[in-house]
Amino acid sequence: MPVQNRDIVIIGLQPWYTPIGSNCKNIALEFSKHNRVLYINAPLDRKTILTERQDHNILHHKDLLKKGNDALVQINPNMWNYFPLSVMESVNWMPSTPLFRVFNHLNNRRFAKAIRKAIRQLGFRNIILFNDNDIFRGFHLKELLQPEVYIYYSRDYLLAVDYWKKHGQTMEPLHIAKADIGVANSKYLTDRLKSYNPNSYYIGQGCELSLFDPMQNYVRPADMPSGNRPIIGYVGALTILRLDISLITAMATRKTQWDFVLVGPEDEDFRQSALHRLPNVHFCGRKAMQELPAYIQFFDICMNPQLVNDMTVGNYPLKVDEYLAMGKPVLATATPTMELFQDFVYLGTGVEEYIQAAEKALADDDAALALSRRNFALSHTWENSVAGIYAAIENFERQKTRMQ
Repeated sequence: MPVQNRDIVIIGLQPWYTPIGSNCKNIALEFSKHNRVLYINAPLDRKTILTERQDHNILHHKDLLKKGNDALVQINPNMWNYFPLSVMESVNWMPSTPLFRVFNHLNNRRFAKAIRKAIRQLGFRNIILFNDNDIFRGFHLKELLQPEVYIYYSRDYLLAVDYWKKHGQTMEPLHIAKADIGVANSKYLTDRLKSYNPNSYYIGQGCELSLFDPMQNYVRPADMPSGNRPIIGYVGALTILRLDISLITAMATRKTQWDFVLVGPEDEDFRQSALHRLPNVHFCGRKAMQELPAYIQFFDICMNPQLVNDMTVGNYPLKVDEYLAMGKPVLATATPTMELFQDFVYLGTGVEEYIQAAEKALADDDAALALSRRNFALSHTWENSVAGIYAAIENFERQKTRMQ
């Protein structure tokens, strides 16, 4: 049975109006099927107030601040979105973490005051507080809001980014340790949580895969190569921070009888790479989400040639689920997170293993394998992921009752 009829408050790194997909938004919607949910947008800081002149959502938030009007917007019968009027001081530049913590505590107090106002407006009681990876703004909220349960959710290794690393190296372990529950969407991140807080759980990743249906009658995109040569394809951002350019280049150089199709926006390193000089490599550029299944449908093999570093090693590979939902064989770089997929994808660690796996995939592929891949991907639902959060809450509350 799911946790039901509770009041859940959500804070995190992404406001509700973020235009990109968001784990936290999907989790919030799943929560709201059985509970009341208050989704708090990130408060504005001084720097954003002074410099932001483009984003209409931030301009709307600034206008609310100017007029002194809180905005509580109903999303569905059980869920509300809140624009807090608290203003954060921009303090991450401080060289000293102890000094940063003093001002961060002030920011937390302001934030908590705004959240309490929304909680009172909605009549929430005995809240569950869910923090989506917000190391700093949520650091003191367990003490300041005194929720029945405080959950810290890890879905990215933020300390790989300089902004978070500066003070987060000290503060995130302390934050994780004092949470009632830690949850993560990859085994790697779960192990990291457990090193600071034994009450941590792997909850998997939910995916919205209705767009990726291999039974649809897709039209072959005009910018894909023609002919009957095998196509090895990738969809997603083409960035040197996450993808191994040398691996793709070596494969395309060695296997000139294969076409390599890369769909997505390029960073400067990709634009300047030798890949653009190879006749069997085709760049299709940025595409709308709804266009991607047509490209994947005409790939013989999909790939995720991930560059393994601190930023990527713990990430859940959502694109692999999208590939598998289309029934396609997938080449991917072996990481701890990819162990979950090992029965359904071809894992490798370099060009030799990638080429061998691709040759095996081309020889072995059949309808039964395609169906098993699709069924595996479709098991990764938001309902199942949130069920893991509910189980963690119930386990914590049973332990809490026994100790009373």
